[in-house]
Amino acid sequence: MGVITISRQQGSGGAGIAAQVCELLGYRYFDKRLMAEAMAQENLTEETIIDYHEDEYRLRGFLDRLLGYRRPSTIQDIGFWDKNPDLVKMPAVAVLDEHLAVWVIRAAIKRAYAQGDVVIVGRAGQVVLANEPGVLHVRVEAPLEARIQRVVERGILDPKQARQFVLERDKASAEYLQRFYGVDWSDPLLYHLVINTGKWSIASAARCIASAVEL
Repeated sequence: MGVITISRQQGSGGAGIAAQVCELLGYRYFDKRLMAEAMAQENLTEETIIDYHEDEYRLRGFLDRLLGYRRPSTIQDIGFWDKNPDLVKMPAVAVLDEHLAVWVIRAAIKRAYAQGDVVIVGRAGQVVLANEPGVLHVRVEAPLEARIQRVVERGILDPKQARQFVLERDKASAEYLQRFYGVDWSDPLLYHLVINTGKWSIASAARCIASAVEL
């Protein structure tokens, strides 16, 4: 398998696991650099980096839910290459809303999949590549208190703030997957592996995933 997707609860250690898997297998980590490369192939300018994933998503407020998001939120103005009648590439600008941003990420993920040897954390990779061969889908979870403690250990938030942060980020991630893809992100049937880092260390989880790739 040449591609691994990792869906993770906030504070479960999923990003750290992904980094170690990359080291073990010599894979690339799907980051903003790879996003930029993929976007360039989609005729977006090199200066434009669109990465509207779960960690950037915000929960819908009451009015948003009531109105059903009839007017998609504007994310930013984006640059892209257009061709004039003489077929010369010229810079142009368009307004990017949420749904177009998600489409761009989907396209970037598919580009990364075509190249192979990459680990994709979040960004609904488990759905975008659900039916593609050669992909290992992993879910990383941990007990709530263990995840809160990991966030506290970063030294930025106190326990109360960390609890609120973890719960809000998990809820936002779940809403992102449900809204844009119509799936329950915690559904175990989306994954080959579901790993509990309350039972395993980050290093053990990474070795397990690397071993699964060889099956």
